Amino acid sequence: MSRLLAAALTVALGAALAVAAALGAVALLEATPDQPDTPLITYEQAGQGS
Repeated sequence: MSRLLAAALTVALGAALAVAAALGAVALLEATPDQPDTPLITYEQAGQGS
């Protein structure tokens, strides 16, 4: 394999890995975590005891 072909394949592989890493990072950032439906703080209503 000539040096020019090896260099071109290395550049192409590096570019493909960079694109895959970028798309993976975007997919991770856009993933929405499961949100619990229970509130962290609850306030008593005016007519509910003490």
